[in-house]
Amino acid sequence: MYHTWMRYFTPSPVHHRLGLVCLGVGLQHGTLPEVGPRTLDHHVALVVSAGSGWFRAPDGRRRAVTAPALIWLSPGVPHHYGADAETGWDECFVDFTGPAAATYTELGYIDLDRPVVPLADPDAARAVVGRIARAARRGNPLLEVETSAAVHELLVALRRARADMAPDGDPVLQSLARDAFTALSVTEHAARHGMTPAELRTAVRRGAGCSPKDYLLGIRLGRAKELLAATELPVAAIARRVGYDDPAYFSRLFTRRVGTAPVRFRAQQGRAVPGGWSQQVPDPEHPPTLPSFGGAPEGT
Repeated sequence: MYHTWMRYFTPSPVHHRLGLVCLGVGLQHGTLPEVGPRTLDHHVALVVSAGSGWFRAPDGRRRAVTAPALIWLSPGVPHHYGADAETGWDECFVDFTGPAAATYTELGYIDLDRPVVPLADPDAARAVVGRIARAARRGNPLLEVETSAAVHELLVALRRARADMAPDGDPVLQSLARDAFTALSVTEHAARHGMTPAELRTAVRRGAGCSPKDYLLGIRLGRAKELLAATELPVAAIARRVGYDDPAYFSRLFTRRVGTAPVRFRAQQGRAVPGGWSQQVPDPEHPPTLPSFGGAPEGT
């Protein structure tokens, strides 16, 4: 015995230029019939929130699926799966396609090498699927745009919900972040984890969707931006604080990656942020707030 609700639609070519488009959405629970073997021409994110079952990949191996879990169905890849005949499972799914799927795959949000991904908590993803289902009501003039935006949100929610990322994130990435401002090479970072450089690159690519060098650079430049915006420290001092002994090299790197020189970036922040300069870098966990004033501005 099972219950099912699903809806499919066909976005126009214009909507495909949104990057991702939703092709269908469904919610099912109970002792569902097997699916496949079959091959699709698009992606499906299937979230199992309760129960258990199995998944068979092209290599013929049958893997156990225990909720909460995510099943990725990839275009052109044969698959075969089903809920446990005794207990069944609860599932929700979204079919999608679009050119941005390749970018999300490159960044690690869609993992083609891991069709079954354990989740820590499926609630956020289920909430997004619920919004897609509500947007899919017949006659909704914003259907394609609303569901497209929600697919982007769903991929982020699924990335956050991965069991190997919760509750505190990937330990390798955490360690790299802690050591980001030290003068260590990628090889030295790898050695700290008992890994080869190639193993570290694979781990960081899986967790952050980029190379270790780019991951460390992003952290360094992010910190540099905070120091430029919130302090009056000289650029040379900021360069040293984020791990660069050569201020000229830091300035060239900052300009190339951010698109503006450090001094100009500081000037822009000074014009944009009211209240003048602070000598302290804000705590990300307790960001500063602007006071609220009663009444409407004059002239409104």
